[in-house]
Formats: sequence, C-alpha cells, structure tokens
Amino acid sequence: MIIGLKDIARLFSISIVTCCAVFVCTMFLNYNIDLASVDSSALTMAGRAIYQAQVSMGKITVAVTGGCLGVTSAILLVFYIKNYIDTHGKELGILKAMGYSNISVARYFWVFGFSVLFGCAAGFCAAYAYLPNFYAVQNADGFLPDISVQFHFVLPLSLVVFPALAFCAFAVLYAYLKLKSPVLDLMHERRQIKVKNGGDSAKERSFLQSLKRATLKSKKVLAFFIAFAAFCFSAMVQMSISMVDLASQTFAWMILMIGLILAFLSLLLSLSEVVKGNSKTIAMMRVMGYDNAACSNAVLGAYRPFACIGFIIGTLYQYGLLKMVTTFVFSDVADMPAYDFDWFSLLITLVAFTAVYELAMVFFSLRIKRMPLKSVMAE
Repeated sequence: MIIGLKDIARLFSISIVTCCAVFVCTMFLNYNIDLASVDSSALTMAGRAIYQAQVSMGKITVAVTGGCLGVTSAILLVFYIKNYIDTHGKELGILKAMGYSNISVARYFWVFGFSVLFGCAAGFCAAYAYLPNFYAVQNADGFLPDISVQFHFVLPLSLVVFPALAFCAFAVLYAYLKLKSPVLDLMHERRQIKVKNGGDSAKERSFLQSLKRATLKSKKVLAFFIAFAAFCFSAMVQMSISMVDLASQTFAWMILMIGLILAFLSLLLSLSEVVKGNSKTIAMMRVMGYDNAACSNAVLGAYRPFACIGFIIGTLYQYGLLKMVTTFVFSDVADMPAYDFDWFSLLITLVAFTAVYELAMVFFSLRIKRMPLKSVMAE
C-alpha cells in the first residue's frame, strides 16, 4: 500500500483545524493555570468579579472550541480515509486477495492521524509565542496582579501528544472497519450514481432533481462541511464585530481570522471534492447536451440549502453564546455593556457570505466548464 505525497498534502486541512483548536485552548488553559496562583481573597470586589468571570470564560471557550473543532477534525479524518479507500480500492483489494489481513493493511493508516500531531504542535507553539500579549489583554484594566507566563508540561501532553496518539489509533480502527468489505466490493472503487427519471411530461426536470438528490446521497459528509463553512463564517464574523465593544479589538481580530480560515478551508475543500467526485457524471451530462449552467446547478446547487442552514445556525449560536456570557459569566463585572442582537452585523455578514459563496460557485462552475471530457472518461 502506497500513501503518496498528494494524499498526505490533502490532510493539511486537518492540521489547520487542529492548529486553530490547540491555539485557542492553549492560551486559555495556560492563563487559567497561572491565574490559579493568584490569591483571589486579596483582590478588590471588582477584581474578584473579573477573576471569576475570566476563569469561567476560559472553561467555556476551551469546551466549546475544543469540542467543536475536535469533532470536525474527526469527521475530516473519516472523510479522507474513506476517500482513500474508495479511490485505491483496487490496490487494497489485491493486497487482501494476496493474503494480507485487514489489520496488517489498516495499521499503515496511522499516517493519516499524523497530520493531527503537526497541527497541534504548530498551534501550541504559536499560542506560547502569543501568550505575553494575551496576558496583557486579559488584564488590560489592571484589576488583577500581573502574572508571568509559565510553562506547564501537562499542556503539551494533553493538547499535542495525547490527541495525536488518539487520532492515529482512530485512523487505524476506522480503516480496519472499512477494509472488512469483501474484496470485490473494494475493487469496484467508485460506485455509480443511480438516477430515477420521472414521468415523460417532466422528464428533464425530474432527471435534474433526481441527480441533485443522488449527488447529496453519494457525498453526504460534504453537506456537513458546506454547512460548517457557513456556520463558521456567520458565527465568527458576527461575534468579532460584537467583540469590539464587549472585549477588545485583539479578541475581535483573533476570532475573525480563525473563523475565516475555517470557513474558507471547509468551503473550498467541500466544493472541490464535489466537482472531483462527480466528474464522470458531469462529463456524461455534457455529452447528453446539457450546458454548463445545468451541470453546475445539478451538482453544486444541491448543497446551497445546507449553506443557508449553516448560516442560520451560526447566527443563533453566536447570539446565544454571547448572551449567556454577558448575562451569567460577566454579570457581576462593572461597566459591562449589555448585549442585544445586532441586526446590522447580521446584514453585513449575510451580504459578505453571499458574495463569497456565489463567487466560489462561479469559480467551480468554470472548473466544470474547463473539465476535459477525454481525460475524465479515460479514468
């Protein structure tokens, strides 16, 4: 079994997601550990309120960020392993036919989990480099005593080593379960999409609608990534606008950059895989006389409702999270501004996301148009 550089390069998206997760978790966990050395009883009433609020905020941020991005990384890993097995089924089937056991082949898939180690290590190092600035921002009002950045050995173990080992084991286990398929099923590699036509009176419309449903059915996980891209863009952009008043511009920029990176990464990954995975279907449609607009709408347009759902969930999520934080976590902090739903930031975010999403659709529609029929059908 050969896992080439191209296959490893595709895992870069997992590294980026885990890097963002560990970057945020390292900052808040390290700050909370160092903050625990402060004697809260010696603080003023305002200082104690800030102290408790920052400890609670750190716990919420780590739980939400680590949990959400950890699940996303696991789904990405499953997607890449499944995609590798589907596209290299012939080679894997031959190995099984030669007598190699499932576990003897699956153990090499630990390489897919190695991308987590790279991402976690990069996020941890970047966080430690930024920690002095983060500590200064956290105590910008001077209610707490100055604390210096300390290195805690438990953090690289829990945020870098253990997650990397867990994901490597998870990759081997998932590959082992997928390789339990019969040899002949593996050697089919790509499964054909079956499309049922409707009645003769609406034949073309029924075909295109059926193709949309079949595209979604064959690439279900990509619907999650497109919804996740919209979720990240909606939640993080609106949250960053609110953070200018609620926290600081530093927090606003940090949230904005992480949100945009995750949104663009998920969107480009999912749309490129949609086009790649349906290349033969698109080629056959063009042979049958369908124009580029019809091909793009049948393949790419099937995922547009999921982008809308993700955007709505992201809007509700950021409002609920910020409302909870300002109402409960920072309720005792003096001069904390009240938070209400910001319709203006929603409008800005909606216009920006619509423009970005439709530009991405146009870009990948042009890729469909330029797709050479001869090379696709020769695969």
